[in-house]
Amino acid sequence: MCGITGVFDTRSTSEIDRNLLHRMNETLTHRGPDEGEVYVESGLGLGHRRLSIMDVSSGQQPLFNEDGSVVVVFNGEIYNFQKLVGELTALGHRFRTHCDTEVIVHAWEEWGERCVERFSGMFAFGVWDRNRQTLFMARDRLGIKPFYYTLLDNGLFLFASELKALLVHPDFDKTFDHRAIEDYFAYGYIPEPKTIFKNAFKLNPGHLLSLQRGQQTVQSREYWDIPFTPHGSLSEEEAAEELILRLRNAVDSHLMSEVPLGAFLSGGVDSSAVVAMMGGLMKEPVNTCSIAFSDPAFDESDYARLVAERYQTRHFTEQVQQDDFDLIDRLAALYDEPFADSSAIPTYRVCELARKRVTVALSGDGGDENFAGYRRYRWHMIEERLRSKLPLGLRKPLFGLLGSVYPKADWAPKFLRAKTTFESLARDSVEGYFHSVSILDNKLRMQLFTRDFYRDLQGYRAVEVLRDYADKSPTKDALSLIQYLDMKTYLVGDILTKVDRASMAHSLEVRVPLLDHELVEWVSGLPASMKLRQQEGKYILKRSLEPYLPNEVLYRNKMGFSVPLASWFRGPLRERVRTALLGNTLAGTGIFDMGFIKKMLDQHQSGRRDYSAPIWTLLMFEAFLRNILSMGNMSYTGQDKKVA
Repeated sequence: MCGITGVFDTRSTSEIDRNLLHRMNETLTHRGPDEGEVYVESGLGLGHRRLSIMDVSSGQQPLFNEDGSVVVVFNGEIYNFQKLVGELTALGHRFRTHCDTEVIVHAWEEWGERCVERFSGMFAFGVWDRNRQTLFMARDRLGIKPFYYTLLDNGLFLFASELKALLVHPDFDKTFDHRAIEDYFAYGYIPEPKTIFKNAFKLNPGHLLSLQRGQQTVQSREYWDIPFTPHGSLSEEEAAEELILRLRNAVDSHLMSEVPLGAFLSGGVDSSAVVAMMGGLMKEPVNTCSIAFSDPAFDESDYARLVAERYQTRHFTEQVQQDDFDLIDRLAALYDEPFADSSAIPTYRVCELARKRVTVALSGDGGDENFAGYRRYRWHMIEERLRSKLPLGLRKPLFGLLGSVYPKADWAPKFLRAKTTFESLARDSVEGYFHSVSILDNKLRMQLFTRDFYRDLQGYRAVEVLRDYADKSPTKDALSLIQYLDMKTYLVGDILTKVDRASMAHSLEVRVPLLDHELVEWVSGLPASMKLRQQEGKYILKRSLEPYLPNEVLYRNKMGFSVPLASWFRGPLRERVRTALLGNTLAGTGIFDMGFIKKMLDQHQSGRRDYSAPIWTLLMFEAFLRNILSMGNMSYTGQDKKVA
């Protein structure tokens, strides 16, 4: 696992500033503390920070081919690299190292852009081919590894593993993208390909970029998508048997390492499944790490212990206090742009714990999206059945009226909290799902933002992110569609981003075998009824795991990896939140209606409403602003001071 950065002059072969490139590269030291190198030639500079995992003695980067005409910087792992080494050697290529990085160089020489189709793994890389005067870049299929880029007005193309490296360049345009702000307050993160900055972008998962000198535009191209191609007739017994075989193979491929390796074990189905497979594959006991919470309502450590005892793992648990909120400013610096998933706090802590024992950890991320494990999937399918009974023309006025008059009863039992359901039923399927996942719904965002800010959006609304993906979805099945939407947005923009930054902050490599692309392809073809059966999510996964895990782990209510925001903001963080949100930082942007923010705080802290999620979203935006302003040369408008 590593950090990469690069500078490419699209207009000329002028000298790249080596010292500036070095400073960009050094911002990524946390991603690769073992070694750091930069390479510069006419019109090109590449930087790399290394966390040594494979071929520790000779896998340094940037790495070249035999004659030095092709060079690569690479972040990630190619799990099938040994097979590719054999294939490429037979084709006449000579290897000088035993690491997966060199495979990329020779695969590019042999297959060009189609080399990415041969790779199985998590990756983001840049290849410079001097003979072709081509810079080729790619990101893995599911977006496990990050890739940011921008094209400056002077023709310099910059790329890096994290935004902070791009921010070092003095010509980087720091103007905020108002559409990204609208997205953030809807989703809690900024979906690909946007970033908080108007002229900087994330390369979409499963996409590649190819640039040649003289090329003035940047256009990515998709090379892979989740197929959702139905299988032929497959009984449940056959599906369960094949699933275990594929799951075991996926985990096995992720075990390659020359450094200590272990796993996260939360006590949930997905991480327990990974540990169960590891237990049957490894000769040594598995190192497992868990976080315990002082509040039993959030604590799953007893379930993790059950799995650890069954597979006789070397199990390590640390307790996180429920007032572990001092990480707020640290998180803002880690993520470089607003990020409002509060589970980033325990994720940071479990990575911190794991790094004391191992350098590589396997996680269960991706199971909920693959196998339909989220509660919201169940509610959406219930709503879909209701939607099918009435056309939108009748539903919209009927349920729209009910939603408008029904009280917002956050304090009431769940079966009495029907307002959100009524509001969702008044919408079509995509907008209904958007409503269910939004942190601040349309009405709240309209109240939060000033009229000037809304006018600047020129009619743009965050739901368009989901609509765009729905339009290109390979499936129209109701359940598969929302799984597809989540894999394109929530999985990459929230879950994988959270884990990447939290793990890299501790120089820990995290691998996600449930997102092995061949496993994802196969699971996507299973019937929806094998994923969500009545009210049981992950139906076929749980059934297949019955011989491997206790029922009290498989068939219990999902808890999630959360923190008690509501009580924080009424108790220990009460004054801190008011000072942050009602101070000059947010007020000075001109984006927010400060009267509405005060109203939200008053209602939440009095106990009348639960605004914990919107308050946390605002708190992380305020922390982001303070972090970015501390770098200097910034105004509240997001523009460089010299042009503000």
